[in-house]
Formats: sequence, C-alpha cells, structure tokens
Amino acid sequence: MKAIEVPAIDGAFLFRPTPYADERGFFCRTFDAEVVRSVGLDPDAFIQDSVSRSVRGVLRGLHLRSGNGEAKLVRCSYGKIFDVVVDLRTDSPTYRNVASFELTGDTQVTLYIPAGCAHGFQALTETADTSYRIDRPHDPAEDVTIAFDDPELAIPWPLPVTSMSQRDREAPSLAEVLKRVLKHEEG
Repeated sequence: MKAIEVPAIDGAFLFRPTPYADERGFFCRTFDAEVVRSVGLDPDAFIQDSVSRSVRGVLRGLHLRSGNGEAKLVRCSYGKIFDVVVDLRTDSPTYRNVASFELTGDTQVTLYIPAGCAHGFQALTETADTSYRIDRPHDPAEDVTIAFDDPELAIPWPLPVTSMSQRDREAPSLAEVLKRVLKHEEG
C-alpha cells in the first residue's frame, strides 16, 4: 500500500493498495496502520465503520460535521463513485478548494478526508458500495449539508441526479452555511 498526497486539499491522502489478482478474483489490503502512521495520522483514531449502498445516479452530500469536524477514510468497495472533497478549514492553505476523484471497487483506493472538509459522492454504476471509517461517534446534531449544485463550487457531477435525501435536496448554499453555521462556531 502506498500513500499519495492530494495537492488540492491540504492534509488529504489517497491510499493505493496493490491488489493481487488471479483466476479467483483479487485480494488486497484496504487498511494498513503503518502506512497510515507514516503520513502522520493516528490509525487508532478511527472508531466507527459504516457502509452505504447506492444505485446509479444517487448523490449523497455535500456533508460535513460542525464542532471539531470529522476525519474519514472513504473507499468504494464495489462499483464506482465520483467522490468530491471541499476544504472548508479557514486556516488551510487550500481553503475552498474542490477536489474530485473516481473511486472504484476494482482499485480499492481509500481517500483520507481531513476534519473540516465537506464530502459528497455520486454513484456511477448500477450498484456502488461506499465504506467509511470515521474518527468520532456520529452526532446528528452536528450534521451540516451544503447544496450539491451550489454555483460557487461548480462541481461537475457526471450524471443527472436520480435520487437524493430530502436533507440534501433542501441544503443551503455554501455562502449561507459559512455565514450561519461555521461563523457561529468561531464566535
């Protein structure tokens, strides 16, 4: 497994495994504490694993956590997703940068998203399973959602959206979130 820095998002990494393929399929390591530690992250900080299953065109996000934020490892374990990270850390050299990635079950690449970044994805295949490993317990009171189609972000979602949660459909703009939610935390 190899760690690769993501230049557009300070502190973000891609963890690229080396799958072993043969006539049965493939096998690969999807998490390696030593590799995670080698880039300055604490592998023991991740305390909760979750998985979502989406069908083609489903969009989830853009989500982040208020308070101390939430760091996460995200991997498409089956299928293919278009994954997006938005840096909303005001003290970051990549503040407001947007980075996108195609994550697939074939490669099993894991994306590390630092706390304070918004995250969302769209399923590109008929079935896409996305695995998450987060660094603190989920508290719904800290959930923040930003409009996926905010013109300021101009995210080039690859497919028409076929389905999304009501919360995501009704999400406020980035400007509104920055004004209401994130500024409130600073004051």
